[in-house]
Amino acid sequence: MASGHEQHGSHHLAAHGPRVLPSTLGSPEVLSAWRTKSLIVGIAFTVISLVFAFSDSGRAHLTRAYLHGWVLCFGFAGGGLIMLMLQYVTGGKWGLLLRRPLEAMAGTLPLIALALIPLGISLFTGKSMYAWANFDTVAKALQAVKDHQLGLEDALTLISKRAMLNPWAAVAQSCIAFAVFLFLAFTLRRWSIARDADEARGTEGSFERWRMKFENLSGPGILIYVILMTDIIIVWVMSLDVSWYSSVWGLKFMVGQGYGVLALGILTVVSLSKVEPMKTMLRTTEQHDLGKFLFAFVMLNIYLTFAEFLILWSGNVPDEIPWYLARIHGGWWTICSLDFVCHWLIPFCLLLSRDLKRSKSRMKVLCTFMILARAIDLFWIIEPNFPDAAGNLHIAGNFGILAYVTVPIAMLGLWGTYYLTLLNSRPLIAVNDPHVEEMLEPEHAH
Repeated sequence: MASGHEQHGSHHLAAHGPRVLPSTLGSPEVLSAWRTKSLIVGIAFTVISLVFAFSDSGRAHLTRAYLHGWVLCFGFAGGGLIMLMLQYVTGGKWGLLLRRPLEAMAGTLPLIALALIPLGISLFTGKSMYAWANFDTVAKALQAVKDHQLGLEDALTLISKRAMLNPWAAVAQSCIAFAVFLFLAFTLRRWSIARDADEARGTEGSFERWRMKFENLSGPGILIYVILMTDIIIVWVMSLDVSWYSSVWGLKFMVGQGYGVLALGILTVVSLSKVEPMKTMLRTTEQHDLGKFLFAFVMLNIYLTFAEFLILWSGNVPDEIPWYLARIHGGWWTICSLDFVCHWLIPFCLLLSRDLKRSKSRMKVLCTFMILARAIDLFWIIEPNFPDAAGNLHIAGNFGILAYVTVPIAMLGLWGTYYLTLLNSRPLIAVNDPHVEEMLEPEHAH
C-alpha cells in the first residue's frame, strides 16, 4: 500500500486537471498469459482427479466433488448475469469498471450448461447420489424402506415431492432455466456490442435509448433469474437431503453468488490496473466504492445464514435440526468454525478498514481468500448430506475426500480459461457510457 505522503502526492497531481482516455481500450496481453496459466492448472488437476476413479471411495467423492465444483462455477456465471442486470437497473460508475468482467462471467453460461450434462445422465443410472432419482416410483420408495435404505419419513417426503423431484422433471427444469439464462446473457451481450458500435454514441440520445433498453430487459430479468436459480439450487443441492427445506435457500445462494462474483470481479479489475486502460480508469475512489459494495454482500451473507440458523434452532423442530446436527458433530465442528471464520469473520473485519479497501495489493489478497472461503462454505453445505459423512467427518485415511480439492480447482481452471477468453475478446472499457467522462475527472478526496 502506498504511504500517506505518496497518496497525497498523487491526489495533488491529479488535481491539476482531468486525465486523458487511454489511446487503446483493448484487452492487454497479460490476459493471454493468465488464460494459458489457467488452462494449464485446469488440465493438470483434471489429470490428477482421474486417480480417484480407481477406487470405490474415490469414485463416490469424485461425483460429489464434481457437484461442488459445478455449483461454485455456476455461482460465478449465473451471479455474473444477475449482477450485470443489477448494474443496468441501478446504474453507477462501479458498473463501468465491472461491466466487461460481468459480461464475460455471464458469457460462460453455455459451458456451465454443458457441465451439468454428466449430473443429468447420472440421474438415470440407478446409482445416483440423489435418493429421489434412485427411488423414483412409490413402489421403489416403499421397498427402500423395507430394505432399510430409506427412513419412513424420507420415503414419504420423497413420494410427496415426486412431481418436482424425479429424473425427467429435473432435466426439464434445468433445460428451461438455462434456456432463459442463455437468452438473457446473449441478448445483453449482443446489445452491448451494438451500443459500442452505435453511430450516435457519445450523445445524450444514445445514452438514454440504450439505458431504457437495458433496464426494460434487466428489471424483469432479475425477478425471473431469482425464481429459476432458486429452482435449480433446490433440485441439485437442497434435494441431496430430501426432507430438508428452507424458505431463504435460494436467496442465500443468490447472495453467495454476489459475494463470489464481486470478489472475482474486483480481483480482475485491480490486477489489470497495472496496465492500460484500467491503469487510468481505476481511481482510488471507485476501488473504495467496490470494496464497500463487497462489504455489503458480506454483511447480507452473514445476516441470511445466521437468521436461518437462529429461526430453525429456536423452533427445535425434529424435521429441521438434523441438517445442522450433521454439520457440527463428528469432526464437522472444525469445518463449521473454519467456515465462520474464513467466510464471514475475516472479510467482515478486514473490510471495515478504509485503508485496506484503497490498497490494491491487500484487496487482491482478500478477494482471493474470499473465493477460497466460498469453496469451503459449499463443501460444508454439500458433503454432510451423504450418510457416510453426516456427523462423521473423516479426513485422515479418507483418500477420496481429496477430490474436493482437485476437482473444483480443475473445473475453476477450465472455467477461468473460458472466462479470460471472453474477457480478452472485447475492449475493457465501454466508451458509449456517460460515466466515462466522470471517471476521467481528478479525484478530490484525500
